[in-house]
Amino acid sequence: MTVTLSPPRTTARSPRPRGTMYIWLFLTPTVLLYGAFTLYPIVSSYVYSLTDWNGFDTGRSFIGVANYQEVLADPMFWSSFRLTLTFMLFAVPLQVLATLLIAILLNSPRMPLRKLFRTALFLPVVTTTAIIGVVMQFVFDPASGPVNLALRDLGLVTDGIDFLGQSSTALGTTIAVYVWKWFGITLVYWLAALQTVPNDVYEAARLDGAGALALLRHITMPLLKPFLVIITLLSIEASLQVFDLVLTMTGGGPFYSTEVIEVYIYRWAFAATIPRLGYASAAAVLFGLFVCLVGMLQLLAIRATRRTRRAA
Repeated sequence: MTVTLSPPRTTARSPRPRGTMYIWLFLTPTVLLYGAFTLYPIVSSYVYSLTDWNGFDTGRSFIGVANYQEVLADPMFWSSFRLTLTFMLFAVPLQVLATLLIAILLNSPRMPLRKLFRTALFLPVVTTTAIIGVVMQFVFDPASGPVNLALRDLGLVTDGIDFLGQSSTALGTTIAVYVWKWFGITLVYWLAALQTVPNDVYEAARLDGAGALALLRHITMPLLKPFLVIITLLSIEASLQVFDLVLTMTGGGPFYSTEVIEVYIYRWAFAATIPRLGYASAAAVLFGLFVCLVGMLQLLAIRATRRTRRAA
């Protein structure tokens, strides 16, 4: 008679409760800070948008969607929305295309001092935006600013140009400063994208007699198309958040010519003679929904680019 011994049963052990406790212990500060400074303000904005409240009185009267109706009927809100879109439509293509060209140059091993140029172009990114806005007021000063002094020395102008004090030039000047400020971060995106192009493909094309322009047109640009979508959408989201730069450079003026939506919300919430936090919250909720729509488009674009890369 033969006896067969069955192998001992192994039971899956559940995670140790002590380990789970430590995980939650270390996550507690992040959860508390995120709830206090992100979730709570978002929920409060939705609640305040349904009330008539000036921010000082203890009592708040519920008025429903009246604030939303008033915001949507305000021509200044649509003007600020138009300025926000104008800012985005000019800043994003300029930033994305200019950084792509510079990234291609700095990615070439033949480029001298390329590390120095990368560092110099990235320095404005780590500088506080509010400080840059204040400094640019002196840079573009019509009387003694270095920009106007240089234009006078070159004989291009006789009188100083008030770049930040004229409606025709204030928005364009702000866009130029914004592109310069965030030029380095988009440049890093493109440099990282260029590292994904295999060198073997370049070498094979060179053996077939392809020149620099042919490599750029037939290899580099087609392989960078998925990154173009992602970088463009990231730049669009960043261009919608220019409150600190606009407020410190122009304050939304002159004559509301640079008052983007964020400055519009700030004006009604804090800078008005009688603040209207409920009205400002309604405008902020509408702007937040627009930003969420842009974020959804970003997710769809990222999924589409992943499918394209897998198919390739």
